[in-house]
Amino acid sequence: MFHLLDILGPSARGPEIAAAVSELAGNDETERGAVFTRPEVVAAILDLSGYVATLPLHRMRLLEPSFGGGEFLLAAVDRLLAAYRLAGGRLDDAARELAPAIRAVELHRDSFETTALQVRARLIAHGVAPADAGELCRQWLLCDDFLLCGLPGEFEFVVGNPPYVRQERIPEALLREYRARFRTMFDRADIYVAFYERALDLLAPGGRLGFICANRWLKNKYGGPLRAKIVHGFALQHYIDMEGIDAFHSEVIAYPAITVIARASSDAHITAPTRVARPGTITDEHGLPRLVAAMLAEQADDALVGEISLAGAGAAPWLLDDLTRLDLVRRLEQTYPTLEQAGCKVGIGVATGCDRVFIGPLDELPVEASRKLPLVMARDLVDGQIRWGGKGVVNPFRDEGGVVDLADYPQLSAYFHQHYQAVAGRHVATKNGDAWYRTIDRIYPDLVQQPKLLVPDIKGEATFVLDEVRYYPHHNLYYVTSAQWDLRALQAVLRSSVTVLLVATYCTRMAGGFLRFQAQYLRRIRIPHWHDVPQALRDELIQSARAKDQQAIDEPVFRLYGLSPEDAERTREMAAQAQVTAKRRNRRE
Repeated sequence: MFHLLDILGPSARGPEIAAAVSELAGNDETERGAVFTRPEVVAAILDLSGYVATLPLHRMRLLEPSFGGGEFLLAAVDRLLAAYRLAGGRLDDAARELAPAIRAVELHRDSFETTALQVRARLIAHGVAPADAGELCRQWLLCDDFLLCGLPGEFEFVVGNPPYVRQERIPEALLREYRARFRTMFDRADIYVAFYERALDLLAPGGRLGFICANRWLKNKYGGPLRAKIVHGFALQHYIDMEGIDAFHSEVIAYPAITVIARASSDAHITAPTRVARPGTITDEHGLPRLVAAMLAEQADDALVGEISLAGAGAAPWLLDDLTRLDLVRRLEQTYPTLEQAGCKVGIGVATGCDRVFIGPLDELPVEASRKLPLVMARDLVDGQIRWGGKGVVNPFRDEGGVVDLADYPQLSAYFHQHYQAVAGRHVATKNGDAWYRTIDRIYPDLVQQPKLLVPDIKGEATFVLDEVRYYPHHNLYYVTSAQWDLRALQAVLRSSVTVLLVATYCTRMAGGFLRFQAQYLRRIRIPHWHDVPQALRDELIQSARAKDQQAIDEPVFRLYGLSPEDAERTREMAAQAQVTAKRRNRRE
């Protein structure tokens, strides 16, 4: 919902919001999420969105929400003027007839002014009179926050590269305002999610949005509301995963993807399937024109493009990576229960909010012995074993819940008061009053004595290590426990190519191809019930858990899932491709 204040402009904003917008606008390129797009990618997005010179673009409207260095804007100007000439337009009338055709927004003042000069120069180079070129720039370009500014009317096209700004970098007052306005600013959503929401709302019936953006929202929890919005009233028409392709002039942490989304022309839903580029069809940005032509063809080229129906997908993660892989994953999902439905539990280790105080060498932490626990960290997992680094964590909790009374533990009290400023200054401390010395996560000492499988969050391959009864996990480790499955057998399943295939399908990978073994993905792993596993196969799984050879691990697991020889081979190939550590090892061999 937008307010009268948006129409009145920046001068009508309260001082807190105005100061926050100014702070965000003053950040450097990295902090404000500015990443500039290569021209080949810009051309591909404009083509897929339908912004082509054979249409009467001068009678239509295009929006660029964050124009930065002007890559999309300048290309759009070229196409607009070509269409105008093709329709018989006179450059003498350009200032009047083309004024409604473009609206472009940029928050950063220096970028705005630099690009405005480039747009004016481009118009003049096309033959537009200097005075008319200046007038068009004044009509087209707006220096403001796209998420707050007034933009009357609707647009047939919205294209661009939304900024990559994490919530931690958004001033608190501005983040509250965004959350109040955009329901997709959910959980840990980055600012580009709100750009999607507002841009979609500004689309005219039948209009199209073409963005190149981080692909995390397609699968992550925070993307759920945006996915649900698109399924109702919109449709994802084209999807190209840009993994391994230099789409930008600088490196980015998250893999980008091209998404083209159409708004329904009426109340009816769009029923056409999503066209998805097959993996490996392009090896660099120069292969995009051929792929775009295949995407737009009346009959899709199966060698380059696949089709997926997202009807009914709603807020659930969209799995668009590999069509062959998706067929196998869907079969596993339809046949077997999730990890937790099969009697396993997934958890995460302790986050303290101040590791330098709560964590240290176990023997040197100056607190009562009952107030510290041996701590295992991700770096302690080496070659499938735990090589404990000797760390411990201070435990401020009673076994039955709630923090201990510091009066009962003089050493603990002295230690916390020695570091009072660091401990009490944490967000969790300010929220909990007298319990200012608690950790962010509650500590359950019984977990030390519970057998568990440990897995690091970010890893090049599936690393599941058994801790029989010794350590408490740090927050960069997830753990799996089970009262039903034998943990050695479960370790074999979780180290298998089947698990890698599932996690690689569900997760959004980090730069470098590293997989994310987060709880939200681990919980989606499919596995049979332990009581359905024959005794002989149980024994084989337990025996293979310690194997170094991947084939030795996979063989009984493939039989556990009833995979055909063809499915087993395909699973092994896809899993090996997904694990960067395995790929590097294979290259060395």
